[in-house]
Amino acid sequence: MAFNWTQLALTEMVPHFDAHSKQGEAMIAVATLGIAGLAAVSLGALARARLGNGEQAVVPAGRFSIRGFFEMITELVSGLANTVIGEHGRAYVPMFAAVFFFVLLNNLIGVIPGMTPATENLNTTLAFGLFMFLAYNFLGIKENGFVNYMKHFLGPVLWLAPFMFVIEIISHLVRPVSLGLRLANVLMGDHKVLGMFLDMVPAIVPIPFYVMGLFVCVLQAFVFTLLSMVYVALATAHDH
Repeated sequence: MAFNWTQLALTEMVPHFDAHSKQGEAMIAVATLGIAGLAAVSLGALARARLGNGEQAVVPAGRFSIRGFFEMITELVSGLANTVIGEHGRAYVPMFAAVFFFVLLNNLIGVIPGMTPATENLNTTLAFGLFMFLAYNFLGIKENGFVNYMKHFLGPVLWLAPFMFVIEIISHLVRPVSLGLRLANVLMGDHKVLGMFLDMVPAIVPIPFYVMGLFVCVLQAFVFTLLSMVYVALATAHDH
């Protein structure tokens, strides 16, 4: 495992810390996730202080700023939710925006030299995939009721219902795993490639790979959010 700045703090805090062990990698991921969480809370507190309350908080930014950037991204997420889920998808925009920014922020931490993103660790990505699995099933049951939601698993033909039920259950159980594996493996591969070029030629040559890394960070956050929307759309549909 490449050097990580969080190793310095963990080496002082944890006796016999080994960054190359599975436990060490997990601790580094947790530390990085903590840094991302602290950064998100700090940005949220700063935004709340700057935006104020009531009508003042919902007035669009008059010029390009950090606030305007986040508003633009949130508006794009809202439009995407409306396209994928329908008009009632706007009710889920806060959740999807939080998902997008959470994944994106953790991905971007990995672009900083000497930092490893928490989303490169399977513990984080599988846990987040499990969260989305629980979320879309909960929303599906809430929207349709338990009995009608279970009909989604039976298919359109009655005599095929037992067979379709088994297939649908397997399909749903695979979803959180596929979400987690896709996100972790793509980021891991991207940072492996970048690390190799940094080791060979530390200046100028890695710049295109940093640009590619930024693109991958944004793309993976978009893909994770889009797939989450698709799962919610399927779970909350009434046409089964």
